[in-house]
Amino acid sequence: MPSNLPESAAFRGVVAIELRDGALPERAALPAEAAGDVATLLGRDLAKLVPEAADCDLALIGAHFDPAEALRPGWPLHRRVLELLQRAPGQAQGARVVGFGADAQGDVPQPLQADAGLAGGGLRILPFVLRGPGLAAAGERLESMLFDTGMASADAALALQDGLGAQVEHVRYLSLHDLLAMMAMQYQNVGLHGLWSLLEAALLAPDGECVLDAPPEPLARYGDGEVRIALLDPPAWRQRNAPDEPDGDRLERAFTRFLARQRQYAAVFEVHGVPVQFVHCSDGQRGCLG
Repeated sequence: MPSNLPESAAFRGVVAIELRDGALPERAALPAEAAGDVATLLGRDLAKLVPEAADCDLALIGAHFDPAEALRPGWPLHRRVLELLQRAPGQAQGARVVGFGADAQGDVPQPLQADAGLAGGGLRILPFVLRGPGLAAAGERLESMLFDTGMASADAALALQDGLGAQVEHVRYLSLHDLLAMMAMQYQNVGLHGLWSLLEAALLAPDGECVLDAPPEPLARYGDGEVRIALLDPPAWRQRNAPDEPDGDRLERAFTRFLARQRQYAAVFEVHGVPVQFVHCSDGQRGCLG
C-alpha cells in the first residue's frame, strides 16, 4: 500500500440484501469464518468486473444494517470498516481480504452492532471498503458500473443467506453514492423532496448551508452541522401558509398536519444522525434560523 495514500482514501460500497417479505435475518452478523468467506467471494466478484480491485485491500463488516446507518454525516459506518482494516495484520503481505463477523460465541462485537431501533425494512446492507494501489482506477470504474452490473454471484448470495439465516430475494453490490441515489428517489417518491435537499447538504456539503423555505413545508435550515426547524405559533403559520383561508376547522386541521410534518422531518434527520434544533419563530421568516 503506498505510504502517501490518505487515511480516508477508500472506495466505499455496500452489499445490499433485499429480504423476501421483509423478514429480518435470524442472525445479526455472519459468523467469523463465514464473514471471511463472503469477503473472499465479494473480492472475486468485484475483480471480475474491475481487475484493478484485486490490487486493493478489501474489508467487509459481516453485520447487516439499515441503509440510513450508512448515510450519516462523515460516513461513520464506513469509517468503522476502515479503522478495523487498519488494525488488521498483514499490511506488508500484499492485498488483503478481511471479513469481520461475530465472535466464537456468536456475539456481535460493539463495532459491528446495528441500531436495534432500525431493525425493520426490507433492505439491509453490509458495508465494505477497498483501499490500496489500485484504488483510483478501481474506484472510478466501480462507481460507474455497479448500479447496472453489480448483482452478486449465486454462491455469494447463498453464502450470505445461509450465514445470516435470511430469506433473500436479491443481493447486489452498490457504491455508497448508488445507495445515496436510491434513498433520494425513495424520499422523493413519498413527497419528501424538501427534506432531502437538507439531508443531502448535511451528507455531501457538511460545511455548507441549505435553507428550505417552501410553504407548506416546514421552514428549516441546515448549517453548522445541524438542522434548525422553525417553531411557528398558529398566527405565524397562518400568515405564512394560509392567509386567505377563512374556515377555522380547515385551518386547525392543516396546522395539525403541519406539526406532524415537522415531527416527521425531525425523526428522519435523527435516523440519519443529523442533530435537530427547534427554534421559536414568531414572524415566520427564515431569518430566525440564523
